Amino acid sequence: MPSRNAVLAEALQLPAEEPADVANRLLASLDGPADEDVEAAWLAEVERRLQDVDRGTAKVEPWDAVRERLARRLRTVRQ
Repeated sequence: MPSRNAVLAEALQLPAEEPADVANRLLASLDGPADEDVEAAWLAEVERRLQDVDRGTAKVEPWDAVRERLARRLRTVRQ
């Protein structure tokens, strides 16, 4: 089995988008197997929210407004 340093050196030689994919897969492996009940609950929640949007009953905000609100929060936290 190659050493961690050898694996890291090889990963750093990959084309631009591939190291991020390797990192994401390594991080995902730390979580262990997905809990099927949790996955199903999240999928149901996403479906419910999409239906609300389709029906016009969801409260939605323009991305620019959300981004500005988040930026203000970050500035406050960093002070």
